[in-house]
Amino acid sequence: MNKDMPNEKKGIILAVVIIFIAFIVLCNPVAIVGVGERGVKVTLGRLSPKSYVEGVHFVAPFISKIKVMNIKTQKIVKETEVYTKDIQQAKINYAINFNLMPEHVHDMYGKVGVNYVETILYPAVEGNIKNVIGKWNASDLIENREIASNEITRKLQEELGKKFINFTSFQILDIKYSETFMRAIESKVTAEQEAKKAKNKTVQVEEEAKQKLITAQAEAKSMQIRATALSQNKALVEYEAVQKWDGKLPQYTMGNSVPFINLNNK
Repeated sequence: MNKDMPNEKKGIILAVVIIFIAFIVLCNPVAIVGVGERGVKVTLGRLSPKSYVEGVHFVAPFISKIKVMNIKTQKIVKETEVYTKDIQQAKINYAINFNLMPEHVHDMYGKVGVNYVETILYPAVEGNIKNVIGKWNASDLIENREIASNEITRKLQEELGKKFINFTSFQILDIKYSETFMRAIESKVTAEQEAKKAKNKTVQVEEEAKQKLITAQAEAKSMQIRATALSQNKALVEYEAVQKWDGKLPQYTMGNSVPFINLNNK
């Protein structure tokens, strides 16, 4: 302030500034909606029929107010206890992704308020987990968790989409059973692996036996055909002898016998 200004005038100006600041603070005629948010305007208890986008918005002091709600994609990791089809208690650790539909923020606020996660989302998720997991036997669920997760996702997308929540995904992160049940599962898996090995060995032995039988049958058939041919054709007998002859005449110590092969051409 100007040093030459009378103290009385300085006091008046300071008072006006203080009053203006107090008015701004108390009346709050400006509302700011940030990025990833939507605003809901309430005037004298009545809800505005639209959602307010990011930016600065002016409201009537003492009459209107703007409530800000988050529309960003949210991820929540939780754990719940359920029972499988064969009555095994399981602890399911899961993750969900969702966001509030921007164009329906005012609808959600009007019907549920800001606590829609606790009021709508969690009950829907828990209910669908119990329904889907209850269709699976405990041992099968371990190998088919992705199938179960996809089914839960589809059901929640359909159910929550009608309630202004865009549900993106559900994923089973971990399944925990009792230690007794897990030991039983491990024993079962080991037994199945050993049985599979034994079966494969049996198949191998059977296949080898079949091949040997085929080979033996082929050899027997060949011998039978050769024997029949030799018995019916004397010349063929001589031919077989020639095929086996090394070119040397046999040595005899007695008599003047000659080889049995007839070398004369007739």
